[in-house]
Amino acid sequence: MNLITTVTFIALALSTILATVSFWLPLMNPDQEKLSPYECGFDPLGSARLPFSMRFFLVAILFILFDLEIALLLPLPWGDQLPAPTLTFLWATTLLILLTLGLIYEWLQGGLEWAE
Repeated sequence: MNLITTVTFIALALSTILATVSFWLPLMNPDQEKLSPYECGFDPLGSARLPFSMRFFLVAILFILFDLEIALLLPLPWGDQLPAPTLTFLWATTLLILLTLGLIYEWLQGGLEWAE
């Protein structure tokens, strides 16, 4: 048997075993909580005109804003492969400083406090 056939056989056998075990192993006892859709803590069958927590909305927006820094800094490890990586690292440092200053400002203004 050559190497490609052996690796293919092992991969197929392992995936078949794992799929079989994952099908038979978990407990299938769904209750009312697991069957109901999750709607951010709101009753999905109630009125859609309930007051919405503005604090929850602002914290969610802040999370998205600061989570974008990961997407913006993702190509940074490849920046050192450029002929002049100094400009790339300068922009990355500027972005991190700006986001850090924004986080400090939000913290001092009380925007990160969940309850008052």
